[in-house]
Amino acid sequence: MRPHRAGKSLTRLLAGLTLWTSGLGMALAAVHPVRGFLPDLQFSLQGAGNTTVTQQVFTGKIVLMFFGYASCPDICPTTMAQLSQVVEALGPKADQVRILFISVDPHRDTPDTLQAYVDQFDPRAIGLTGNEKAIAALARRYRVAYQIDRPDPENPDAPYEVAHSRGIYAFDQQGEAVWLASDGESQEALLTALKPLLR
Repeated sequence: MRPHRAGKSLTRLLAGLTLWTSGLGMALAAVHPVRGFLPDLQFSLQGAGNTTVTQQVFTGKIVLMFFGYASCPDICPTTMAQLSQVVEALGPKADQVRILFISVDPHRDTPDTLQAYVDQFDPRAIGLTGNEKAIAALARRYRVAYQIDRPDPENPDAPYEVAHSRGIYAFDQQGEAVWLASDGESQEALLTALKPLLR
């Protein structure tokens, strides 16, 4: 879960992250069991069509959750592509899994544009966002660090930086957190960790 695309101030801010996983005895670039260390899947966010979406939508499904933003130039699309390949590799059992992409950039990522973004990778994927308060609360719940430079109200289309920690969270069919993986983990390792959860 390394921060990326951070300027100097953002890098300093996120340096303290280094990593809550170390407190759990975790190393980087691996898949780690987190039962009992992370809370169950729980949220209320906005989906396409400005619908309110909660964890209940995913009842009975395995969820692979990733935090990022749609205009991310490198890590987020790479991770989304990897997760879609992992799900596709499950064949007939792929419908048991849902990719959940949560944007930490609500200023640019509207629910509809976010869903259009994730649809490019997996038609079953769901993209969600919310107001700043809702995103901050969810990030705290799963120990995700992020920061965005506030858009200039006089020039709202001007680019700005976003920094966030990186990791893939897996939840079982009952919404219990089961493992956490580095976004740089191999497809084979993710499949190995995912298959025991399948029915």
